[in-house]
Amino acid sequence: MIDRLHYISQEPKNGTHLTAIKVALEAGAKWIQLRIKNQPKPEILQYAIDAVALCEAYGAKLIVNDHPEIALKANAYGLHLGLDDMPIEQARDIVGKEMIIGGTANTFDHIKQRVSEQVDYIGLGPYRFTTTKQKLSPIVGLEGYAAIIKQVNLANIHIPIIAIGGIELADINAIIKTGLYGVAVSGAITHATDPATMIRQMYVQLNSSNLKEA
Repeated sequence: MIDRLHYISQEPKNGTHLTAIKVALEAGAKWIQLRIKNQPKPEILQYAIDAVALCEAYGAKLIVNDHPEIALKANAYGLHLGLDDMPIEQARDIVGKEMIIGGTANTFDHIKQRVSEQVDYIGLGPYRFTTTKQKLSPIVGLEGYAAIIKQVNLANIHIPIIAIGGIELADINAIIKTGLYGVAVSGAITHATDPATMIRQMYVQLNSSNLKEA
């Protein structure tokens, strides 16, 4: 099952990605994406190995962003690839048939592409401007989500679609009402004064919709 709440790792003011991941896990996060940019692959691999161990200790799942070889070596649950990353088919050859693969999308055409590539879920965004991504695609926004989901439904596409990009607690209810499956957040949890309460409130809003489990 694809969780409705994805935590995208980022370095906190004091600590590392692992520090932030442990805080999120202790607070109740169940789906973690390790997203490290501009660091050597051996360092990212070690982060991934340690993050998998942390996630297993808390009964959570780790997704590795960008690097299929690292996801495989670290025994991660899944892999997430952006539009400019390695093609899904090539990544699938590396990680095998069993590993979950998610793909980023910015438009309905991207969603059709991702479906044809047989991804397991789609991250659709950005919802709004976010500083965590350097090469930001055009902002989708709430109206954009509603329009894209309408096209998805008309095309009879059934795949978990996760909103991503600058999402805060106050955004979730309206986002889910458009028909999206879930949300991916980063700063809203990393910088929360009370991460456990933040995650609990997020799950309340996500689960208040009567969406079918994927």
